[in-house]
Amino acid sequence: MARDRSDESKQVRVRVNAVIQARTGSTRLPGKVLTDLGGTPVLDRVVGAARAASGVDRVVVATSTAPGDDAVAERAATIGVPVVRGSEDDVLARFVQAVDEHPCDAVVRLTADCPLLDPALVSLVAATWRSAPEQDYVATTLVRTLPRGLDVELARVDALRALAGTATGYDRIHVTSGLYGDPDRFRCLGLVVAPAADDLRVTLDTVDDLHALTGLVEALDGRTGWRAVVDVLRSRPDLVERNAHVRQKSLAEG
Repeated sequence: MARDRSDESKQVRVRVNAVIQARTGSTRLPGKVLTDLGGTPVLDRVVGAARAASGVDRVVVATSTAPGDDAVAERAATIGVPVVRGSEDDVLARFVQAVDEHPCDAVVRLTADCPLLDPALVSLVAATWRSAPEQDYVATTLVRTLPRGLDVELARVDALRALAGTATGYDRIHVTSGLYGDPDRFRCLGLVVAPAADDLRVTLDTVDDLHALTGLVEALDGRTGWRAVVDVLRSRPDLVERNAHVRQKSLAEG
């Protein structure tokens, strides 16, 4: 008797890629994504975390065609990561280009200024979407409970393409803001952790951030994961104070 493969044919495996946006043209800390942190370039740390996450099929670095970003492309190539180069200012278009060149069903959006990214959080977001693929956006950002610099966002590629056809202004810079900013059009699902630690900052945007991260990496002494980061910072208020005054730019500020 011939084997019935009708059910098997319906089980199409979905692909999830992680796209890391990276550029050297930061206004507050130029070249930050290639800065050494504890003996490892920041970009390498982010790539390593994305590679270590389960449920991610491919990691891609998306940088711009600006000459200053040649160094980003070269570093990514050196560590064996595919590189996509596109518009410096239209980051949404750069992401669409990334999924055009590396097809997938959903894309995890990561930024190269988050050197303490936790692979477990990336895995959690990817797994959540795989269990509910009708969602257009799954992220830890809808209700912030993680330290800034540890958040993870995933966008369904169909939704990202639809957004790219209509987005204007800062929604083209921030990639996903047009998704979570229009919940009537796009289906959004948020994840939270407890206890909340959204008062903490472990992203790299200024010299003071670098000072705080350098001390934090030293204090972590090889430990990884968002809980370890929070535990160290709760026990070391002196590290928290190093960048507690740094103001996060608004969406309109870019």
